[in-house]
Amino acid sequence: MTVGFTPLKPFGVEITGASGAQLVDRRAADECQAALDEHGVVVYRELDIGDEDLVAFSRLLGKVVVAKTGEHRHPEIATITLDPAKTNAVLASYRQGNFLWHVDGLTDELPQKATLLTAREVDDAGGDTEFANTYLAYQALPEAEKAELDGLRVLHSFAAAQARSNPDASAGERAAWEKVPSRVHPLVWTRRNGRKSLLVGATAGEVLDRPAEQGRALLERLLEWTTRPRFTLRHRWRRGDLVIWDNTGMLHRALPFEPTSLRLMHRTTLVGDEAVA
Repeated sequence: MTVGFTPLKPFGVEITGASGAQLVDRRAADECQAALDEHGVVVYRELDIGDEDLVAFSRLLGKVVVAKTGEHRHPEIATITLDPAKTNAVLASYRQGNFLWHVDGLTDELPQKATLLTAREVDDAGGDTEFANTYLAYQALPEAEKAELDGLRVLHSFAAAQARSNPDASAGERAAWEKVPSRVHPLVWTRRNGRKSLLVGATAGEVLDRPAEQGRALLERLLEWTTRPRFTLRHRWRRGDLVIWDNTGMLHRALPFEPTSLRLMHRTTLVGDEAVA
């Protein structure tokens, strides 16, 4: 079967006709990285990649995060589901936060470079994934607003994200969230190559040196701007799809689904290689 490449709108690229085994190759990994750099999201349709090949391909793209859950023979693989019968019950609860726009790893020293997510089971009742391009959103801001945002700093925390996804949590649960270290980042991330993006989303709790209400209003306005249709892409999952995205330049979220959903994903994550500056 011929491999086909189809640009998506307003960003992203879809690749058809490939097999999982074909990706475990230096040239294929380099082509994928080039596509990721150009498009931000790479979709391999119905690839049906096995866990061993998924890990091997991930290693060709960069250093892989160890999931530490002990759920798989390959420790780099994380199970993404809301069903506590299929994963750790606490993790299943935390993943309600996946319904909110977020960037993975913003409370880490290095935000994760990229994420690879493959569909083991899908459910027509929900669970599509949406992406918002934070590079495009920043570029489209008026120059006066870019100047206003320059130098602003934001406190990102696990607690802020969980409070949004679990508003009825107990005092004990909230205390556990607060134990996860928070981190301060500039509102505008300037990369080594000069590209700039907005750092907003569920973990963004407050703008430093601004009144709390004013800071929250700014963050909410920028999130609404960044997630407008002109900057967003929706992926409708098919069984076997593999989607890879630039975690540093994309907000993402899963559209809501029930804990009883068949939806089951396997994920690998690449260690970050650039600190926020």
